[in-house]
Amino acid sequence: MALPQHIDPRQLSHAYILSAASREEALSAAREIAAAALCSGENPPCGHCRDCRKVAQGIHPDLITVRRLEDDKGKPRQEITVDQIRGMAADAIVLPNEAQRKVYLLPEAETMNLPAQNAALKLLEEPPQGVVFLLCCLNPMQLLPTVRSRCVELSLGGQEQHAEEEELSLARDYLSLLAGRDRMALLRWGFEQERMDGRRAAAFVNAALEESGEILCGRRADPGLGREALFRLRALLSRCADMLRVNTGVKHIFGLLCTTLPQDDRN
Repeated sequence: MALPQHIDPRQLSHAYILSAASREEALSAAREIAAAALCSGENPPCGHCRDCRKVAQGIHPDLITVRRLEDDKGKPRQEITVDQIRGMAADAIVLPNEAQRKVYLLPEAETMNLPAQNAALKLLEEPPQGVVFLLCCLNPMQLLPTVRSRCVELSLGGQEQHAEEEELSLARDYLSLLAGRDRMALLRWGFEQERMDGRRAAAFVNAALEESGEILCGRRADPGLGREALFRLRALLSRCADMLRVNTGVKHIFGLLCTTLPQDDRN
């Protein structure tokens, strides 16, 4: 077994976010970290001990996978719910069955709804001893900045880094256009973004949330919006993020973002 770069199997963090161009790539890396966490051999992950073999076979009782529940037709629901995360938190304080640790794997972590992510944040802030959380996703920007800040982020390819830079650039363009109070320029910009797919739109919204938070904290220069307008904008962005999680059309989202100009509170 080969661990991702920069991972020391003897000094594992309590939480990792693994992003990759494909879910299988992220899951493969997550399983390697899980094997290292649960391994009973001398050089984890050894690949030969009982624990490593059980991880490879997907039958280790201390490797718990949290997925979206299925509906009555056997299809995955849209989101991981807050009750599922609360259930994970309750289970995390129970001692392991066989290994020295417990590992919780979320193959589609970005499908956690907002209450679920907030519940996960509390768990990540005060993790039970001997528990490792592995959050797999295609785009970490779809997770709350506060959740990301409590985890070690591992990008398993260059595409995610490039995508993050693109969404951040779009977010900064959007904030500058809002600050300029030029409705027509903003509408033209929004029209250009309407062909964006839902995943990228969600990443843009999260980038705008993160950037506006950085401005409010004084780590980025305010382009001219003001604190009250930024707070109102963040409420709108959070609403749009929730709407995208239930498959609201991208065109509707950008229409909303580009027709709701913040009031000028600089005077």
